[in-house]
Amino acid sequence: MTTKAPSAVRPADEGSLERVAYASVSDIPAADPHDRDRLGYNVWRWLTTRRDSLELSVKSAGARLGISDEEAVRKIRESLRAQGVTL
Repeated sequence: MTTKAPSAVRPADEGSLERVAYASVSDIPAADPHDRDRLGYNVWRWLTTRRDSLELSVKSAGARLGISDEEAVRKIRESLRAQGVTL
């Protein structure tokens, strides 16, 4: 067991792709904050690679959401458009 404090986390720069991805999932209800973090990571990965569909990225996150995957995809798309991301 350690007695040292955890490392400080530096937030992503304003307007960065990471900030856009995590902001796009911030209002989606999830069972645990870590579920929302996993979803945000998968959206970020989708934005950087665009290999698969956004629907598949949401499903592969495996996040326990309070809404359906289809509703989550709709909300994420709306948020990304509002932030100026072309889909």
